[in-house]
Amino acid sequence: MAYDYDLFVIGAGSGGVRASRVSAGYGARVAIAEEYRLGGTCVVRGCVPKKLFVYGAHFHEAFEEATSFGWQLPEGEIAFNWHILRDNKDKEIARLEGFYGRMLEQSGVKIYPSRATFLDAHTLRLGNETVSADKILIATGSRPIMPETPGIEHAISSNEAFHLPDFPNRVAVVGSGYIAVEFAGIFNGLGAETTLIYRSPMILKSFDRDIRTHLAGQMAEKGIVLRHSTKVSAIEKLTSGEKRLTLSDGSTLVVDEVMYATGRRANTDHLGLETVGVKTAQSGAVIVDDDHQTCVDTIYAVGDVTDRVQLTPVAIKEGTAFADSVFGGRPWTMSRQTIPTAVFSQPPVGTVGLTEQDARARGYDVAIYRSVFRQLKHTLTPSGEKTMMKLIVDKKTDTVLGAHMVGPEAGEIIQGIGIAVKMGATKAQFDQTVAIHPSAAEEFVTMRLPVTE
Repeated sequence: MAYDYDLFVIGAGSGGVRASRVSAGYGARVAIAEEYRLGGTCVVRGCVPKKLFVYGAHFHEAFEEATSFGWQLPEGEIAFNWHILRDNKDKEIARLEGFYGRMLEQSGVKIYPSRATFLDAHTLRLGNETVSADKILIATGSRPIMPETPGIEHAISSNEAFHLPDFPNRVAVVGSGYIAVEFAGIFNGLGAETTLIYRSPMILKSFDRDIRTHLAGQMAEKGIVLRHSTKVSAIEKLTSGEKRLTLSDGSTLVVDEVMYATGRRANTDHLGLETVGVKTAQSGAVIVDDDHQTCVDTIYAVGDVTDRVQLTPVAIKEGTAFADSVFGGRPWTMSRQTIPTAVFSQPPVGTVGLTEQDARARGYDVAIYRSVFRQLKHTLTPSGEKTMMKLIVDKKTDTVLGAHMVGPEAGEIIQGIGIAVKMGATKAQFDQTVAIHPSAAEEFVTMRLPVTE
């Protein structure tokens, strides 16, 4: 009882909230500090509001496709109102923030609406007061970073994209990762002329090459202009309020808004980590071992601030593992192998396990099963959208090493497939599974012959 708390958590995002609630459930005296809003990036300006925008962006296609199913839509009466979507999203985020606060309070966790900085390995400053804890967990997440491009002050990040005062008619999105690809689909789906600019030859680095190629083709079919192998050299704000981009090939592009999604940095500035000797990487990320412990034995870290796998469910698992191990007497280490993930692009991507390229690089002799098809829904619509599914199978053991998909509900489908891949299911077991017909998902258990190319 020498300290005010058994555990003090810095940051009330997904990982910090989970760690604090589970630790309190084990009887620990827990407090948490959050200087902005409860819920962190995912709830406030990440996964949740982004997915709500994705839902909104799908409606224009739904309206177009409805006529093929007999629905008569009034001409000239369908219009999109950005302010309604934005403000309804804000109401939902406010509701969720309140829910997080109630969850913490009901769990017995003391909430400090303040920035926390280290004074020593057991002591933190919170505004005008200090608190002490036996153990301290850093869960401060990450933030968007903006490159040193001339005129970058005229660009926005994903943070600001959630709160635009008016919807832009023309948008340039710079980047090729999850966030850039998703927001390109959102802006395009909501009616903006959208250009995706990226310096690499392909989008979604580290994803399976077939998936990357297929998704890029589908995005282009939906009207997104893809400018690969291109950089923005400068941004100029015109007197009209428009932004003129000068590109690396010498061309220019005039848009109403330009959004950068070119990386994120761990939120470790001004925490006082140097005061206590916590080591960080060059990127600012907190360096931890497999049990989330830093080089200071009383200080731990989970989630995006460690810059290992920047996914909300990973942060939640890490927070749970920390609490179980340190306060629950049930030590376990989270595996970062075979993590399912989704990109809520349009169409979305779902993936789990190894890509074909990674499997071959690791020395596996693999059989590749791949199917590209038009889903049943689109046999009645003019849409040219096509779904792709792919399995990577170890020829020696018949184990399914990876499963990948581009198409509607990819994330929902891959969640179930992820269990099978995590358990080491074989292709024969996939084949023995009865298909659900008619569905797109059945293709994963009906692909019989490997590709020969």
